Amino acid sequence: MQNEYLKNIIQNIPEKPGCYQYFDDKGTIIYVGKAKNLKKRVSSYFTKTHQDSPKTRILVSKIRDIKYIVVDTEEDTLLLENNLIKEYQPRYNVLLKDDKTYASIVIRNEFFPRVYQTRNIIKDGSQYFGPYTSVVSIRALLEIIHKLYPIRTCTLNLTPENIKAGKFKVCLEYHIKRCKGPCEGLQSLEEYNQNIDSIRQILKGDINIVSKQLFEQMQKYSEEFKFEEAQKLKEKYVLIENFKQKSTVVSSIMYNIDIFGFDEDENSAYINYLSVHNGAVIRAYTFEYKKKLDEPKEELLGLGIMEIKNRFINLSKEIVVPFIPDLSLQNVEFTIPQRGDKLKLLNLSLQNVKQYKVDKLKRAESLNPEQRSIRIVKGIQNDLHLKELPIHIECFDNSNIQGTNPVSACVVFKMAKPAKKDYRHFIVKTVEGPDDFSTMREVVYRRYHRLVEEGQTLPQLIVIDGGKGQLSAACESLKELNLYGKIAIVGIAKRLEEIYYPEDSIPLYLDKNSESLKVIQHMRDEAHRFGITFHRNRRSKGQTVSELDSIKGIGEETKKALLTHFKSLKRLKQAQQPEIEAIVGKHKAKLLIDYFQSAENQNKEP
Repeated sequence: MQNEYLKNIIQNIPEKPGCYQYFDDKGTIIYVGKAKNLKKRVSSYFTKTHQDSPKTRILVSKIRDIKYIVVDTEEDTLLLENNLIKEYQPRYNVLLKDDKTYASIVIRNEFFPRVYQTRNIIKDGSQYFGPYTSVVSIRALLEIIHKLYPIRTCTLNLTPENIKAGKFKVCLEYHIKRCKGPCEGLQSLEEYNQNIDSIRQILKGDINIVSKQLFEQMQKYSEEFKFEEAQKLKEKYVLIENFKQKSTVVSSIMYNIDIFGFDEDENSAYINYLSVHNGAVIRAYTFEYKKKLDEPKEELLGLGIMEIKNRFINLSKEIVVPFIPDLSLQNVEFTIPQRGDKLKLLNLSLQNVKQYKVDKLKRAESLNPEQRSIRIVKGIQNDLHLKELPIHIECFDNSNIQGTNPVSACVVFKMAKPAKKDYRHFIVKTVEGPDDFSTMREVVYRRYHRLVEEGQTLPQLIVIDGGKGQLSAACESLKELNLYGKIAIVGIAKRLEEIYYPEDSIPLYLDKNSESLKVIQHMRDEAHRFGITFHRNRRSKGQTVSELDSIKGIGEETKKALLTHFKSLKRLKQAQQPEIEAIVGKHKAKLLIDYFQSAENQNKEP
């Protein structure tokens, strides 16, 4: 039973980047992993035997539940995995127990602040940006910062008292113009801090300052024919552009906030909770409320926030939400972001709650396939504004080439699925030439006249492949049969996939991704395929045996025997009389030879 539970989860995991968590029978996280493709990675644990890895076999044997968090990029999976492992320290994440953290950039809280790379975050008032996954990009950024803004790299204690006492001397950095010598009082604290303010803006994501200065410097180098130096600056600029793409999993600002995403359907409300500590997502949790009444979404979101407050004890002072909940908490501010990092984090929460809803639906439908069919049929009823549930739908399409061998096809769908045994072909009897309207009028009349006579079940919906003309022709037949208004009927035009109703010139346009339109398109394509196949078979048969049909004394069995042996009419005409006699006897062989010779002589006459 447990294996079926896990199998159901794995079948519906999305093929997206993210992190997965394995839980044991006590509900404890025992492993956290990352994946470019969640479905493939998680499935691999259960489809391989792991003969070379006893630890992995033991891990798989202890898995009782699986949860996952989807993210936007593969880089985000690295950061999220790091955050989750540090927070929960799962038993089987042995390779990451050193608790290393990703690199950040710090603006030190001190006189004449230093700016440098670090892996240690100390709460001393310093400002941290990151963490980041690319150390190469960090180094490139710091190199350009130090080139654009001459700030110190030394570790001297540059208090006003020490500087005034003359305790320090300028170093090489001053002589190569990478520092302005604040250690000897050659640069004021005010001027120095102006550079720090510009650096702070760059680290927050405003690269316009850097871009402008780089452009000006590159232009200057080009004018001086220093193309090598210009190229080096260009390469660094490209690195910065790639590096400055914000991560939604780790913000460049050290937020301590909670984010709640919300979505709902007719029966349930879904809420996702993300906990962000020091700018990093350390917890994600999605849950569901079954609706009992028509509760407003503001009330449901408020209930969800209180559930998390009770479960995880404390909430941050700022909570990011898609709308203000029906809830008031002391010392807590609700924020609806419009732009920036907080909006990206909210979108990540909304992405996870939508994924949870989709996966829940897929799991339910995999256990009960009929549930999906019922949902789709109800969707068609709602989208087309039908009175009855369209459990039985029929679709008509005409086929003829240059007016020859006109046929029509009727395909039948039941519970939104093809019922191929109920498909029907029609050889058009009363129409000559390519007249789609008359053809549609004839076959619709014949189809439902027969169903009524035989007392068979009528469909709840008829779909006509064509526009207003074909639809009107079909409606005339229904009126003649006194069925008009009793069976819903629509037409689908090929050009823009618009849906037409009888006696209504304004079409209905369904969403291109809607399941209702996809079912109707499937019916239309199936009717076209079924009709074209039948039409080609008739045309091919007519072209092959038309001459043999005109020979008296040559019946169906004889024609079949001749074509089976000679394969084609051309080979039959070239055959000698003894060979033909061996197949059909002397009398019929003579009839064939005489006919072919007579036809040949007529063709030779002027």
